[in-house]
Amino acid sequence: MSWFRCPETRPWASMRLFCLPHAGGSAVFYRPWAQAVSPAVEVQAVQYPGRADRMADAFVTDAHQLARLIAGAMAPLMDRPAALFGHSMGAVLAYEVARLLQERGTPPVHVFASGARPPHDRGGERVADRDDDGVVEAMVELGGTDAEALQDPELRELVLPYVRNDFALIEAYEHRDGTRLTVPITAIIGDADPHVTEEQAKGWGTVTGGRFALTVLPGDHFYLTPRQPQVIKEIHRTLEVPA
Repeated sequence: MSWFRCPETRPWASMRLFCLPHAGGSAVFYRPWAQAVSPAVEVQAVQYPGRADRMADAFVTDAHQLARLIAGAMAPLMDRPAALFGHSMGAVLAYEVARLLQERGTPPVHVFASGARPPHDRGGERVADRDDDGVVEAMVELGGTDAEALQDPELRELVLPYVRNDFALIEAYEHRDGTRLTVPITAIIGDADPHVTEEQAKGWGTVTGGRFALTVLPGDHFYLTPRQPQVIKEIHRTLEVPA
């Protein structure tokens, strides 16, 4: 089963944007981006195992292992410049994937880290250890579309296992010494995100030798849903692609 969902293949596109979802998220989260982004960019959204059309695939329980699998799957798609966009858990995975790609001599041109603390400053929150209601509560607090699905008992039975796996994966993640990124990073956060402050987001600048920029937009943890036009505009501007 392929690791990527491409809502619209664009053989003519000069660049690919690989999008990594949040904990409990799936590739469908980025489907609207294909219409909104410049024709010069092809969106490839990562589909983690154990959900949506990969429901039958075994979970990956280790963030470093998941990054290796994603980086490996990207290899055939690195025939043109690639940028990475990750939200929340996806931002940390995007960073680890970028390190692996850089080691292999095919670094991405840019990493966008959205709604996340930097890899070396993760905080001590433990959602994975809560009971089902506690996990649902955490999802509802975060907002986003997945929270609504968890109100339905049948859907909850399908969704909770992978949501819990994702929280366990990111909460057990530890930053390891190794390849230092030289790739430019842009951190983007919502000004009312309870999980990452502006000060914490600035920490992303310390994990790369490349350029660093921080963009703060109005909104909470899922600021990027209502602020999609501003996020896409920031991506266009940063990657210097015509809108």
